Amino acid sequence: MSLLREHDFRGLFLADSASQAGSQLLLLALPLAAVSALHASEFEVGALAACQTLAFVVIGLPAGALVDRLSKRAVMVVGDWGRALALVSVPVAWWLDVLTMYQLYGVALVLGVFTVFFDAAYQSYLPHLVGRERLVEGNSMLEGVRTVAQLGGPSLGGYLIQFLTAPFALVVTVAGYAWSALCLGTIRKRETRHERGRAHLAKEIGEGVRFVIGHRLLRRIAGCTATANLFSSIAQPMILLLLARELGLSAGTIGLLFAAGGLGGVIGAVINTRLVRLLGQGPTMWLAIALPAPLSFLLPWTEADWRLGFFVVYEFCNGIGVVVYNVTQLSFRQAATPESLLGRMNATMRFLVWGTLPLGGLVGGVLGEVIGVRNTLLVAACGACLAFLWLFTSPMRTMRELPVSSHTPR
Repeated sequence: MSLLREHDFRGLFLADSASQAGSQLLLLALPLAAVSALHASEFEVGALAACQTLAFVVIGLPAGALVDRLSKRAVMVVGDWGRALALVSVPVAWWLDVLTMYQLYGVALVLGVFTVFFDAAYQSYLPHLVGRERLVEGNSMLEGVRTVAQLGGPSLGGYLIQFLTAPFALVVTVAGYAWSALCLGTIRKRETRHERGRAHLAKEIGEGVRFVIGHRLLRRIAGCTATANLFSSIAQPMILLLLARELGLSAGTIGLLFAAGGLGGVIGAVINTRLVRLLGQGPTMWLAIALPAPLSFLLPWTEADWRLGFFVVYEFCNGIGVVVYNVTQLSFRQAATPESLLGRMNATMRFLVWGTLPLGGLVGGVLGEVIGVRNTLLVAACGACLAFLWLFTSPMRTMRELPVSSHTPR
């Protein structure tokens, strides 16, 4: 907690808190606006999920190179204001009775573009603020913010959606992005500009790609995360359809159920440092992916009775695993990358690991139409159990300390 006494980190921390709270509401409100307000089909819900992440495939790589040329704080501020302006159009259109699925697709695409740039800058900005020796501490605190937002955001957001309707509840997310931009503006420390000459953008992109693909550990982490994200993105739209349409649960109840993941995440943030100390970095990562995955087989058996507990158990355990995995692998990535390559490394990783999300959303939508929601969840559960093999079959299986270097390990 000593980092909070530092003015600049506190600005980032407060910005992240507001942004994460709004984003947690967005995860529920945007698809529920499609389901409840526009009566979207399984395929339309899957397509909406794909639109939210399509930008990581289309512009993910050039975004990283551009971020390395620009002020990362300025990129984040523009990203926050851009997302706020795009999102506010949804409640306005709903109030005017002109909201359509095509507008939701467009807003999702715009949100994705600004998020690509924001995330590439955000993940590259922390080492500048706290130094590489305090990355685990800083990442644990910021990941803790995300998990606290997961804990309270869905439950409060669910009731906001229930009483205000999903389109108008998005105003809270708009406010979160605006507050985030204002907090980022209070950071005083200026970034070091790295002069690399007027290199061609494609050449700079290639440097980032070669660094990640040529790194024997980073490419394994990318494969593991991409596989987990693929099958998670197949499942997520179907989970909302299962809870909202097949089980007929209210938005408030759905929010409370999702809060179990936030509670698990809080515990994951608390125990992460102890786990790494006890097990080592490599084993911590693959175990965090492997242990919760089989619990996803509980999802298709969820019903609107005591079997809602299946969903709660899955969310809670998965929340622990996600936070432990994210903090450990992100801290390693940041420490293993030269500062001048951070933006391109993060963008390349996002391109590889989030590039599977739009594919998963579309596959989930098609499977939902063809074989039904519950069978699609079974398919996703089978795939989720394979992701850890990328790490388990690598040297990371037993590595207590992952090598940290500004050069690519061979």
